[in-house]
Amino acid sequence: MMLKLVDHQRLALVLLRTVIGWHFLYEGYYKLMLPGWSRGGELLARWSASGYLKASAGPFAGVFHALGASAASPWIDRVIPIALVAVGLSLILGLFTQLGCWGALTLLAAFYVTQIPTAGTPQPGAEGTYLFVNKTLVEGAAVFVVLSFRTGTMAGLDLLRSSRAARTLPRQPAPAGEA
Repeated sequence: MMLKLVDHQRLALVLLRTVIGWHFLYEGYYKLMLPGWSRGGELLARWSASGYLKASAGPFAGVFHALGASAASPWIDRVIPIALVAVGLSLILGLFTQLGCWGALTLLAAFYVTQIPTAGTPQPGAEGTYLFVNKTLVEGAAVFVVLSFRTGTMAGLDLLRSSRAARTLPRQPAPAGEA
């Protein structure tokens, strides 16, 4: 059974895709632009994933601590922001949306397992009190909704690509006896 969405539902899904895309795009852009300058005029340090990986907790902490201290760390420092920008652009533009959603889910899953919230009490420096469900997991669920509803077929460059492809496909003649 095909679910028929009304215009405001499709608009809501495309808006959800767009704001998730903006979040990814800006996070990646910001990381790529550092070092930068603070409002007070001090030079900010270049972004690095190693601090995040070394602060990891949970069942995979050892793996992430080793990764943060490894020779791969500078490579990770470049790949993560570029991946964030690529996913963000994909979702904002509605271009290769399904692939962008899978990329977002992959990144969010990696971010979640590095810092699984298990304390359930206020933590210093944390903006909320989380037990298993945090903003990363909620954003992952939202990306899953965007992926499931194939929002690239509703609005964006995927829609233009598919309509262009449909116009350029040669028409097949109807089989004999069918009108």
